[in-house]
Amino acid sequence: MTAAQMRANSAIEAQQREHGEYSTPWMVGEQLKDICAREPAAAELIAQDLENPEMSLEKAERKIKAWADKHKKSGAGGVGVPPVIAEGILREFYGLAARDAGTAGDRGRSPLQGNVDLDLTDFL
Repeated sequence: MTAAQMRANSAIEAQQREHGEYSTPWMVGEQLKDICAREPAAAELIAQDLENPEMSLEKAERKIKAWADKHKKSGAGGVGVPPVIAEGILREFYGLAARDAGTAGDRGRSPLQGNVDLDLTDFL
């Protein structure tokens, strides 16, 4: 683990303790830790951003909730945001490049979208 990853994880965990385990800001922190683990270069930016109160886990969670509220289907309970959408929102909020592709066009796409060579007769 790089120094930036350790710094980011410490900042995330400090904010998580403020909100309690399994709260929505805590869950945002878990997703940020996953990003930091996969992408050491993103960890430095996340660590810096978390020093700013306007870039807190709670503020990031509000962005995700706003998306969920906007896309809520009538009669649906709870807040449901697909992980890939939540990650896209976090990437935009923290100014991170789109995952793997480095282009905004791939932000928020399912890993199943794109070029998939699949023959449905294989399932028969």
